[in-house]
Amino acid sequence: MRYFYKKIFVFHKNYFAHFCLFIANLIYALNYTFAKDVMPDYIGPSGFILLRVLGASIIFLLIYAFFIKEKVAIKDLLKIAVCSMFGVAINQLFFFHGLNLSTPINAAIIMTVNPIIVVVLSYFILREIITFKKIIGILLAMIGALILILQTGDMSINLGTRFGNLLVLINASSYALYLVLVRPLMKKYHPITIMFFVFMFGLVFVTPFGYYELSNVIWKKIPSFILFEIVFVVFCTTVLAYLCNTTALKYLSASTVSTYIYLQPILATIFAVLMKSDVLSYEKFFSAILIFIGVYLVSISPLQKR
Repeated sequence: MRYFYKKIFVFHKNYFAHFCLFIANLIYALNYTFAKDVMPDYIGPSGFILLRVLGASIIFLLIYAFFIKEKVAIKDLLKIAVCSMFGVAINQLFFFHGLNLSTPINAAIIMTVNPIIVVVLSYFILREIITFKKIIGILLAMIGALILILQTGDMSINLGTRFGNLLVLINASSYALYLVLVRPLMKKYHPITIMFFVFMFGLVFVTPFGYYELSNVIWKKIPSFILFEIVFVVFCTTVLAYLCNTTALKYLSASTVSTYIYLQPILATIFAVLMKSDVLSYEKFFSAILIFIGVYLVSISPLQKR
């Protein structure tokens, strides 16, 4: 009977982890448009990142201080600082600067390399086996995402856009490394504990880059809908999405978590259709099928060790 209850517990935890990943990537899909609306007319990229990290640090500080109060070993603090460098400082700064120069379509295309990088890094760092089923799932999801993204939009790019694309690629690689490095810590500590220290270190890292831009924001001139988008990015994209991804890492592999990035183009399309800014075509429907099959294949791949 105890074995039966344990199986039921693991079953529900795994499904909850996948639900968290869905919510996180829904938020990220909306973030492409919202963040692009804000930058650079109202807040510069570095200032926006400082605002994000500052808001997240305050929220996680309150939750940690009142509800968690978990102690962290000194040696693990150093590991968390490294995770913060890749998961907050490099990741967020390079993404917002890249998105500011590039376009949401280009950024979404480049971000699809994230799961590939995670699988490779997991092979070398966490010693996860790259199974044939996982490879097929990643390829199917990548094809579906590219079909969805490439069938619309002007893909001509100038020098500034190329540099923006490079920054987004660095961001994708940095976040992939963060996912791999933070997973062992997630098994040892509460997600809120990790998020609190990750963002506190991140605040130290990004303040020198964003202080000037944030201090020069003219808040009275920002329209109400832009303020809403700022709040969404600060709370949902920075706090809720990070927490969802971190929670999922307790029960799923880093490569599975990263593969959910392929849902972002689909979710962004659904949002555009609901807002009547786009239409659903046969190409988009076909790409959605490929993406969901790919995510399924990767999610059911067993976590193995060499």
